[in-house]
Amino acid sequence: MTEAAPMSETIAKPAKPHLPDAQIVTSVTHWTDRLFSFRVTRPQSLRFRSGEFVMIGLMGETGKPLLRAYSIASPAWDDELEFYSIKVPEGPLTSRLQHIVVGDEIILRPKPVGTLVHDALLPGKRLWLLATGTGFAPFASLLREPQTYEKYEQVIMMHTCREVAELNYGRTLVENLAEDPLIGEMVAGKLLYYPTTTRETFSHMGRVTDNLSSGKVFADLGLPQMNPAEDRAMVCGSLAFNIDVKAILEGFGLREGANSEPLEFVVEKAFVGDGI
Repeated sequence: MTEAAPMSETIAKPAKPHLPDAQIVTSVTHWTDRLFSFRVTRPQSLRFRSGEFVMIGLMGETGKPLLRAYSIASPAWDDELEFYSIKVPEGPLTSRLQHIVVGDEIILRPKPVGTLVHDALLPGKRLWLLATGTGFAPFASLLREPQTYEKYEQVIMMHTCREVAELNYGRTLVENLAEDPLIGEMVAGKLLYYPTTTRETFSHMGRVTDNLSSGKVFADLGLPQMNPAEDRAMVCGSLAFNIDVKAILEGFGLREGANSEPLEFVVEKAFVGDGI
């Protein structure tokens, strides 16, 4: 894994044939050799809640769209749409998607859905955002959403990756929040960021599950153990991660909610894994 500065694409390619539900790529940043983010134009008719996902993709070799669920990483107020993705060499979609450049087209089906939304949680004091890898994407949206700081006294972002460089997308976003003209003042004193690694030495190490179960994160941040009266949580990662974290949260007495029945925590079940 390289520690080099992320590379951003700024040179546009000639226009291509118009795809169905097409949006134009406006920027691409390669954070590591396995991770990249990109921004595309936003359909004027698209309305979504921060934390939701849409189906995006490219035209497959068979002439049919190859689509996968991607969380929208940009907040609901943004004029463009941002996405954060892993690169899978043999992945049907990302093996090609990782090569997009400014000016290219992607397919975007403008029907946002998802459970990582404020409406799916009961009111609380603290909001815990729990992610591994590119599961950070929906929280990149929520961290830039004013409602997040209006609803909660504290927001805790726990994000675990294997190596330090894999944290760069999230760390850069969090560091820039203080200068954000819309929410900079709202974030001050409310957001607690707790990034960890599992392979490379870092200031904080260990999996989200281990740091929750052991109580280490509570001790490090000076917070009480989670309880259903005050704490709310959102979870996004691999299927195994989601199952493990769900069990831990239920052990703290929190109950899983949904859009139709708001409770103390929610899990994004449509997160795209390493096979995309």
